[in-house]
Amino acid sequence: MTYVIAEPCVDLLDKACIEECPVDCIYEGGRMLYIHPDECVDCGACEPVCPVEAIYYEDDVPDQWAAYTKANVDFFDELGSPGGASKVGKIDRDVEPAKSLPPQEHDE
Repeated sequence: MTYVIAEPCVDLLDKACIEECPVDCIYEGGRMLYIHPDECVDCGACEPVCPVEAIYYEDDVPDQWAAYTKANVDFFDELGSPGGASKVGKIDRDVEPAKSLPPQEHDE
């Protein structure tokens, strides 16, 4: 099991979760952040710091955002497991459903 970042993160990219992650498993895509399912150690440090409550334990992802569980896996199909987000930096791409989602507005 792992944590999943869902739709509320799209076009927000707050990154507070990246700062809290002790294993550097949260990667930055073009429009949202993704948690590497094989690198996540299920510590839960990222969940409480997310300002828009976009991070869920895999079994607790709301039904309307269930596709993001797969997205957090699919994002790493080409990348593999580099062993830490800081090694690769921002990856300017996204996967469905974030890839084709209309721009999201967030309250500042």
